[in-house]
Parts: sequence; C-alpha cells; structure tokens
Amino acid sequence: MNHESDPHSNRTTSPEPTSGPELEQELGYERQVTPRPRIYVASLSDYNNGRLHGVWLDAARTADEIHADIAAMLAASKESDAEEFAIHDFDDFGAVRLGEYESIPHVVAIAQGIEQQGYAFAAWADAHEGDPDMLEHFNENYIGRYDSLGSYAEEIIDDHGYQQLIDDVIPESLRPYIRIDTDALARDIYLDGSVVVYPDDTGGIWLFNAD
Repeated sequence: MNHESDPHSNRTTSPEPTSGPELEQELGYERQVTPRPRIYVASLSDYNNGRLHGVWLDAARTADEIHADIAAMLAASKESDAEEFAIHDFDDFGAVRLGEYESIPHVVAIAQGIEQQGYAFAAWADAHEGDPDMLEHFNENYIGRYDSLGSYAEEIIDDHGYQQLIDDVIPESLRPYIRIDTDALARDIYLDGSVVVYPDDTGGIWLFNAD
C-alpha cells in the first residue's frame, strides 16, 4: 500500500462507500446522507523535513484499529525516527473542529456518534466543547431539527392540544381572533435556557435539552 499522500488528494486507506450517498437515515426531524468521518494523520518527522507522508483513515472504527494503521504509516516513512504523528486534516465531522493532537479514543467517540446519529451529534459535541462526559447523553437530550424555534413552539402547542382547548371554549365567530403567540413562546423558550439552540448549515436549527 502506498502511504504517501497529500491530505487533499484521494483517500489512501478507506475506499469511498460503493452503496454511497443513497444510504440515508432518519435523524429526529431530518433526513441526511450518512456521514463518514475521516482523519488525515501525518508523520511529524516527515512534515518537519518538508515531506508529506500520511494516510486518510476511517475515524469511526476502534482506537486500536486506527493506532495500528498509524503505526504502519510511520513504519513506511523514509525518516528513521518517525514516531510522532498529528491530525493534519479531517472530513465529515460536521460542526466539530479537531485539534492536531486530539486523542484517538476521543476522535473515535465523536466519529462513531456522528456516523450513528448524524450531524446533530457533531452539534451536540461542539456545543459542549467535546466534553467526553456529555457525549454519551446525546440520545436523552436531543429534541430534533426544526426550521426555527417558532416551529418548535408550534409543535409544543399542537402536541399538548392548547389551541384545541381554546377552540373548544371560544365561540366560532371569535376563533379567528384568538391565537397563541408562538413568536412570544419561542422567545421565552430561548430566554429561559431550557433548550440549547444550535444552527445547522441549511438555515434550520438543532434543539437539545439544556439539562
């Protein structure tokens, strides 16, 4: 296997999925192509000597598998002292920005969450600055994806039947004039801090419980 690779060239370790972009998953209130988080790991000895030597790796595998591939990449270096590595690029991590020296187990935890749950998991991780203790609480706190906080407020009203309660007691002639102020409700939801609002890159938002 040729381990010489520019981080912006074709991946050298993980082939592109052949069943590919058609594979989608339900993610709360959205539907997305399944993310495939990857990292480009480079030999620091080579880099410091002006040579690009590294490999793209599927980051959603086990830490042991990734470390084994890194060891193989370093062993193939032309530098006799190639022992250290850094993450010089990454792909499909959504809102998460990886540092050069992120621990591989931490990268794996984020990558596996993104692959299983979608980019909402990346938003959750970024909102909590990658706190490892918070990553495992995604499922219990993810509310969903909405076009706006107002859309979420409307859903609350519908789910609890509040507008129906009003319609049941208000004469039909007055019903067009009596509506719940969803904009005010959305504003209060935001101000009371009960939810974490995280914008996505399509103009919508992801919502999470704040507690």
